[in-house]
Amino acid sequence: MIVTHHVISKDDTTIGYRRLGRGPALIILHGAMSAGHSHLQLAKALSDRYTCYLPDRRGRGASGPSGLRYGVQREVEDLSALMEASGARMVLGVSSGAIITLKTALVRPELDKAVIFEPPLSVNGSNDPGWLPLFDARIASGDISGALVMGMKRTQMGPPLLNAMPEWLLRPMTNAMMKRQDADSQPGEPTFRQLAPTLHNDAWIVQETADDLAGFAAVEAEVLLLGGSKSPAYLKQALTALEGVLPHACRVELPGLGHGATGPTDQGGDPGAVAKELHAFLGI
Repeated sequence: MIVTHHVISKDDTTIGYRRLGRGPALIILHGAMSAGHSHLQLAKALSDRYTCYLPDRRGRGASGPSGLRYGVQREVEDLSALMEASGARMVLGVSSGAIITLKTALVRPELDKAVIFEPPLSVNGSNDPGWLPLFDARIASGDISGALVMGMKRTQMGPPLLNAMPEWLLRPMTNAMMKRQDADSQPGEPTFRQLAPTLHNDAWIVQETADDLAGFAAVEAEVLLLGGSKSPAYLKQALTALEGVLPHACRVELPGLGHGATGPTDQGGDPGAVAKELHAFLGI
């Protein structure tokens, strides 16, 4: 049974979440262009051993707005609030959610085990968020398709064929996709059109933490660094850099999978394969 509830973060922002399963608490923190529902299939694959908590990060779904003083510190406070409410000592952080998880591990010593899936950390300029001002301008002008195309191409998140296509061809394809999703979306599942402005937050986190790599040497939690064999090179570079810094880390690469590995099967994910690695690492 899936239960929906909320916690209140330090700045009084409401953070909504789904809860399902039984056993020790495990928080699954999503990344860009996602919300809590994006990992429902993974949570169901884990629910026989863990009580899974799927928060909507601020600015998305059942949670409150990003706020005027948005930054990685607000996200750490949100995750901390859910850890306190749930008693969770284990977190799976996905993409930008993985950066938030690492930052939280520095200030929450009770976080015993962290699964870090492909954080988009910028290592020596490997992930330059310099496209953010133009992205923001497109969002402000209502050019949602143009903003999404820019985000996909700059972060290399689309399939290789789409990444190679010119923007003029991708724009109508993106508009058609958003119209289909608008018509088919279910309550509580934010659409890409609704999520598009939040990509600013994820890029801002990358920009804000660009010089933080060395500081992660102070993370005391046991860490599983997880990634896909088909993911972009800059994400593999970030995992390699963390592998050399984190004092208690091991690394696993998922063959044949990319950055969407933790997501639903119809979006290129393989929840079963990811759950298998979590079971082995978490030991429950």
